[in-house]
Amino acid sequence: MRKVEKQERHVGMAPAAMWHERYVGGNPEAERQIFEKLAQDLMLVQLKTKKTTGAADIARAFQAKTILAVENARLTFRDDLPGDLRVGFAQPGAEYPVIVRLSNASGVRQPDFAPDLRSAALRIQAGAGEAHDLLMTNFPVSHARHARELVMFAQAMVGANSPPRKAFAWFIKLPMALGWSSAARMRRNLKAGTRRAVRSLALERFWSRSAILWGETGPVRYQLRPATNAPPAPSPSRTDPDYLRRELSRRLATTDVVFQLCVQRYVDSTRTPIEDGAADWREEDAPVIPVATLTIPRQDTDTAEARAAERRVDELAFNPWNTTDEFRPLGNLNRARKAAYEASSAHRLGYRFMTPVPRRNTVLGVPVRAGFRSLNRVVPWHRLPSRLGLLNLDALRQALRRANLIDTEIGQAPPKAHQVPPPIDEQLRIRRSYDGSHNDLSAPAMGGIGSAFGRNLASVYRPDLFDTPNPVVVSSELLRRDTFIPARSLNILAAAWIQFQVHDWVDHKRYPVGTKSVEVPLPPGMRWRNTPEGPLEEVMRFAENEGILSAGDTRPPILFGNMASHWWDGSEVYGGDETVAKSLREPDGAAELRLDRGHLPSGPDGTPITGFRENWWLGLSIMHTLFAREHNAVCQALRGEYPNMSDDSLYHTARLVISALIAKIHTVEWTPAILATDLIDTALNSNWYGPPKNWLTQLGLWLYDAHALTGVPKTLPDHHNVPYSLTEEFVAIYRMHPLIPDEFEIADHTSGRRLETLSLTDIRGAATEAIIRRTGLVNSLYSFGIAHPGAITLHNFPRGLQEFERGGEVIDLSVVDLVRDRRRGIPRYNDFRAGLHKPRLRRFEELTSRPETLARLKDVYRTVDEIDTMVGLFAENPPKGFGFSDTAFRLFILMASRRLQSDRFLTVDFRPEIYTPLGMDWIERNGMTSVILRHCPELAGSLPRTASAFAPWRATLCPQP
Repeated sequence: MRKVEKQERHVGMAPAAMWHERYVGGNPEAERQIFEKLAQDLMLVQLKTKKTTGAADIARAFQAKTILAVENARLTFRDDLPGDLRVGFAQPGAEYPVIVRLSNASGVRQPDFAPDLRSAALRIQAGAGEAHDLLMTNFPVSHARHARELVMFAQAMVGANSPPRKAFAWFIKLPMALGWSSAARMRRNLKAGTRRAVRSLALERFWSRSAILWGETGPVRYQLRPATNAPPAPSPSRTDPDYLRRELSRRLATTDVVFQLCVQRYVDSTRTPIEDGAADWREEDAPVIPVATLTIPRQDTDTAEARAAERRVDELAFNPWNTTDEFRPLGNLNRARKAAYEASSAHRLGYRFMTPVPRRNTVLGVPVRAGFRSLNRVVPWHRLPSRLGLLNLDALRQALRRANLIDTEIGQAPPKAHQVPPPIDEQLRIRRSYDGSHNDLSAPAMGGIGSAFGRNLASVYRPDLFDTPNPVVVSSELLRRDTFIPARSLNILAAAWIQFQVHDWVDHKRYPVGTKSVEVPLPPGMRWRNTPEGPLEEVMRFAENEGILSAGDTRPPILFGNMASHWWDGSEVYGGDETVAKSLREPDGAAELRLDRGHLPSGPDGTPITGFRENWWLGLSIMHTLFAREHNAVCQALRGEYPNMSDDSLYHTARLVISALIAKIHTVEWTPAILATDLIDTALNSNWYGPPKNWLTQLGLWLYDAHALTGVPKTLPDHHNVPYSLTEEFVAIYRMHPLIPDEFEIADHTSGRRLETLSLTDIRGAATEAIIRRTGLVNSLYSFGIAHPGAITLHNFPRGLQEFERGGEVIDLSVVDLVRDRRRGIPRYNDFRAGLHKPRLRRFEELTSRPETLARLKDVYRTVDEIDTMVGLFAENPPKGFGFSDTAFRLFILMASRRLQSDRFLTVDFRPEIYTPLGMDWIERNGMTSVILRHCPELAGSLPRTASAFAPWRATLCPQP
């Protein structure tokens, strides 16, 4: 095990002495991370066990074979319970129902006559909302001193089901992992515990082998002792693989099975150590004190009712941390058990997943990644032949996964006791929740509304540089649009689409206007009106973001929560909570979304009622209207195919279909349109459908990344060792406001005649809906389809976004974007690109060769290290065909796969049983073009024949006068 640094934490007073716990790695957080890795190793053990045994399902990591499981046992505390042990539910004469599971200890379901330890698990149901799990084994000490030994032993013994393999595990694998002395001591302990033949589990004694807190009494170990008057058992069978089960069944048919629950009090760290699971608490040092009687009543264990009870008990996840603070588990083995038991039980129940990496991939991945790094110093990935470039991108994605996923969740360290988690709502297994929770059933809050943004790079929080250089100067010199620069390979629908998506993904919460603001000093002589009717001021002011702080933390926040869910779940259409979602549906709980003659219904302020209503403009209205109609079309198709499906099921199934269709469109249509190269088209289609079937690509991926041999929807969920979230850097690279023009020509799709020319201000906010209803969805789509958006580059930020009203304040969005990045700890551009495995810039000339831009950069920034990330990304020369920079693209290839692969509804639960066969077929057959044509068939002649709907459309020629 890693060196155990002693950090002593006084946590109570035992009658005889002070006592403490010591943390592996020196502190609780370091220990938590180590134990999380051990938990993942244990999940791999489960998979190996499943493979070697040929089992159909993943079994428990330990205690796999049930001998007895009952729900009707009783625990009765003694009337003469010692006064210092009267703690919490442990009171004289108190009686509680108990669930009991007796089992063999191995993680393999082997015959009862095979050498093995035996285990007992109790769940004491002390009252409404209070339960206590006690776990014991029929040997007084553990073969493992600490957590790593426990897992290394399990790894070494997987598949050791024959004498040669067992000898290899004992004398080669285990000593190599832990050393000869530790391996020998474990072998001795285990041999002593398993060599004795067991006649009946009713006659066995079980020990906790690790300590728990018993209120102010301090640490205790507990044990079960069989009743002294228990009937004897016959000799152990050498042929019946289930003789222990049969013996208990026969015994319970005629009599109760009774045990005494006993405890031993802590004495001192030498005689009764807390952190060493292999040390015995000898009875002469710590006398055994009976405290309660466990009674398993006489019963027939072969009835249908008893078998059903056994199945329910087998589904339970026993964990010593299912308790209260007064009975908290102690010691590193117990702290490791919390992570390990939660992970292994979630794995067994299908809540959490593990995808083993083939050994060849592990071995070959290192030289392959190193080889591509060396090659890319001479030839960048985008200049390689397509097949080699595809393998280069995969190697880069692997490197990014290893180095650029940073966990920002506030972990529980040290662990805390908790009550038994409630069972998962059956509906949440097959439906997206309203708030993004329960996507990962093993961590229900992951990715839900309010969870923290992650990081791809270490935060650089420099308050002294918040205003250096002045962001208003940066904006006016480098961002402001002087002349519109078009992106000629796209249409404006591409601009509308990405804002439509960003509203699903990210939303930083802001303080109410006027309560807590950011103040940006203005250059000399400049004034700004911060509210529509307010005075001119010498500062630019806008609402500050609300950060996430730990209790009592007074530091400035650098961690922020997402007020949208992190999942690709269509929340911009459906809303982020149940109240909003239901308000958007037709009356009386109908499945369809409310529409007013095909358009979104308007709210009191003139902005439509939909899932996300901020920053409203015509582009968003087009997208929201289109996909609200598409939702209703899916509902109607489902109702026709499955007439017995309820409206609620229709709604949720349609939401699944629409969300997946949106994810597919973004993956295989929008992204290849804005990154218009054959290589990226292949790469993004590979993400969804799987890689090309040519031998070089297939062989290369088989050798060093076998998981990429299928499209992501055919894989298991994989968070790549970091809880899923979108990241602050992801937000930074999706600042694509230059895509939006300042003027829009609205045209008639039949004649090509111009109907009107409108400014961005004219088509924003409450004015939007009057325009789309007057123009119609068909002409609005056509007008956006034939016109170009702006290029994502410097000197092209929309003027209409540099002074506009939002929520009662007047802001310059370009300044807000710069300030937000600085205050959220986004590294400046040079550090940003270096963190994404690109060479650092030494001179301004390495960023751009355009003389005017170069001169302005040098005027604004003192050194290349000062350049703001957004400015650097806009200034960088992108690869040929790319609509944005290679630096931004690197984060994209990391997060694009992650958004799909972490989501169980786009991986393991992307299947007909959840989506229905019709739903799966709808996603497979449809894309942006078919969605448009379903609701606007008049546009068939305008849409591109061989390109996506985000490419420029054919314009209708105006008739000659």
